[in-house]
Amino acid sequence: MYQIQPYTYSKASLLGVTVAPSKNPLKKLDVFDLDGNYICSVGARQKSKNEYYSDYPTYLKTKDKAYADERRRLYKIRHQHNRHEKGSVGWFSDNLLW
Repeated sequence: MYQIQPYTYSKASLLGVTVAPSKNPLKKLDVFDLDGNYICSVGARQKSKNEYYSDYPTYLKTKDKAYADERRRLYKIRHQHNRHEKGSVGWFSDNLLW
């Protein structure tokens, strides 16, 4: 199961949502509004392994900040097409995990 980092809890609080480990085995997080209503699931799991792709808070924990910042920069370039629509899965992923 994906270990939610304090970074993600902090970002969720700023966005006015809560997060919990996803019930979907292919995702990291389930996102809920403050009334507990499900919004979406975010964060992909690797298809060939029982592991999750890393994200910014994971890189901060396992690597150094410079490496995490570079991975964040590349993520934002790679997901430029789907991370700007407020409330979308891509937007939540960008704002909670990157």
